[in-house]
Amino acid sequence: MCNTCGCNITSSNEHLIQGDGRHAHTADGKSAVAVLQGLLSENDHQAAHNREHLDHHGVLAVNLMSSPGAGKTSLLEATIEALGQELRVAVIEGDLATENDAARIRAKGVLAIQITTGSACHLDAHMIHEALHRLDLDGIDLLFIENVGNLVCPASFDLGQHLNVILLSVPEGDDKPAKYPVMFRAADLVLCSKSDLLPLMPEFDPKRAEHHLRALASTAPFACVSVRSRAHLEPWLHWLRDEWRVQGARLETQGAIRPGRRHEGEHRSDPTGTSVPRYQDHHHHEPSPTHG
Repeated sequence: MCNTCGCNITSSNEHLIQGDGRHAHTADGKSAVAVLQGLLSENDHQAAHNREHLDHHGVLAVNLMSSPGAGKTSLLEATIEALGQELRVAVIEGDLATENDAARIRAKGVLAIQITTGSACHLDAHMIHEALHRLDLDGIDLLFIENVGNLVCPASFDLGQHLNVILLSVPEGDDKPAKYPVMFRAADLVLCSKSDLLPLMPEFDPKRAEHHLRALASTAPFACVSVRSRAHLEPWLHWLRDEWRVQGARLETQGAIRPGRRHEGEHRSDPTGTSVPRYQDHHHHEPSPTHG
C-alpha cells in the first residue's frame, strides 16, 4: 500500500501514531492522526470544487474502479466505439507508471490525460483538478476517470465524480463484494465484466455475486457485460445514456450530488430495463455457497 493516504496504517500498527506512540507526532509537532484527517478533509474540499467545475460545463464524470486487469480500459475502448457519435468523450487515466492505457484511448481518437501516481495506489481530487485544467470541458459531454487498479483505497477518495462504476471480472471470483465491502458499497453500478468467460468458468455464479452485493444493503444495479459483442454491452450503454439524461435534468433543477448518495426514492437507472436491478438469465436458483 502507499504512504500518501494512510492506508499503510493497520490495526496492528496504529498504536504507533496514537497517544504517546513513537510516530504520534510529525517532526513539527503536529498530531499524525490530525494530519491524515486534514488530508482527507482537503481532498473532499477539492472534490467539491471539481464537481462544481464539471457541473458548470455540463460534464458527467464517471469514476471506474476495479482490481488490476478487470477490463476497465477495454470497456472504455468499446464504449468509445459505441457512443462516439452520440456523446463527446474524454478520459483521465490513472496508473502507477507508463502511458499504456492513455495511448490505447488516444488510438480511438479520444483525448486522454495520463496521471502517473508513482507509489500512490489511488487517484485523489488534487490530481483530477490538475488534469481538468488540461481539458476543454466545453467540448466534453462524458468524462471517464479510470482509477488505479485497486479494490481498497480508491473507494475512500472522492474525486469530484458524479458516479462510481465498479467492475467485477469473472476470473476474480464471485465473492469480491463480500471481501471488499467498502469498494462495493460505493458503487452506483456494478458490472460483471468478461462475462463471455462464464461458460468456461461455471464456478462463477453471477447471482451469487449479486447476492453478496445485496448483503451490503446496496441497491446499485448489477449487470453482466462483455466487450466481445455489442449486444453484451447494451446494459452498460443503456445505463450511460439514461444517466446522461438524468444528470442534465438534475442540473436544471437541484444540481448534482455525490456518487453513491442519491436521495431516497430518486429514480435510478437500471441497465436491465427492469424495475428491480438484478442479473437476468434463464436459471432460477438460490445462491449456492461461495467458492473459495
